[in-house]
Amino acid sequence: MTHRVFLLSPASCAGKRCQLLLEQSAAFELALRMRREGAPLGEVMSFLSALYFRGKLTYAQRFATPPEECPGVFVITSDRGLVTPETAITLRDVRAFARVPIDAGELRYARPLRDDAQALRARLPPGAQIVLLGSIATPKYVDVLLATFGRALLFPGDFVGRGDMSRGGLLLRAARADVELAYRPIDGSERCGRRAARLPALTRRRSA
Repeated sequence: MTHRVFLLSPASCAGKRCQLLLEQSAAFELALRMRREGAPLGEVMSFLSALYFRGKLTYAQRFATPPEECPGVFVITSDRGLVTPETAITLRDVRAFARVPIDAGELRYARPLRDDAQALRARLPPGAQIVLLGSIATPKYVDVLLATFGRALLFPGDFVGRGDMSRGGLLLRAARADVELAYRPIDGSERCGRRAARLPALTRRRSA
């Protein structure tokens, strides 16, 4: 079996949904939990990003095949490297995320990400694959991660030519169908291409 670990790009902490979450008067269930004991990082990012992050998380949790005692899914954060989606965070953490730009030249972002990537590389056996579910057209993730993982850093080839929402829909469909996408090494691959065909609308699953 090929061991495979997924790295998920984070949702933006600068958008309207994040402002809604941080409002002191916010009374919806997630906001109330965030003010008390906190909530899992994956749940918070899914709220902030909706379809795109939800698709990444659902897909990664379905197809991750990590070695023993190693998580199969990590979320890239702006200031603390790689964090598992089950890790509880609070509103203070979200505000901290928002203060650090995700930029390969920003040491507050790049240094902890590089350190955690190297630690993860040391935990993985030879031949393990690291799949990035995030933007490959910009250097903000790729430049930091390639230095550690090299040709082991992969991405779904069907991401080329798709925007965020299309990628999210693609991943949700693949997870529902139990069909894993084909991956390519990021190093040396075409990262931008012609606009991909639009996906048909997702249908809601009816509860029994």
